[in-house]
Amino acid sequence: MANKPPRLAAVLLLLLLLVAAAPWLQATDAASGFCSSKCGVRCGWAAPRARGACMRTCGLCCEECNCVPTGAHGGGGVNECPCYRNMLTAGPKKRPKCP
Repeated sequence: MANKPPRLAAVLLLLLLLVAAAPWLQATDAASGFCSSKCGVRCGWAAPRARGACMRTCGLCCEECNCVPTGAHGGGGVNECPCYRNMLTAGPKKRPKCP
């Protein structure tokens, strides 16, 4: 029974950290109104099953760059937002990160 107070304290500390991190996680997960509207247009080409992934990735790129090129993926407007265009994936195969 002597181990219960430290375990309880550890669980409470973990819960406290999760509650404290919740606003930060929500802010990074949800794109701003500007980004979601721009990404909605940008990801309109995507099949319904791929639209969620496109919106997530586009939202992250938009939040980082504060812009989204007009047009569909790989289409026109790529020079409007060089930051968005130039973001690459990590790893040995450097591919465009943003849809």
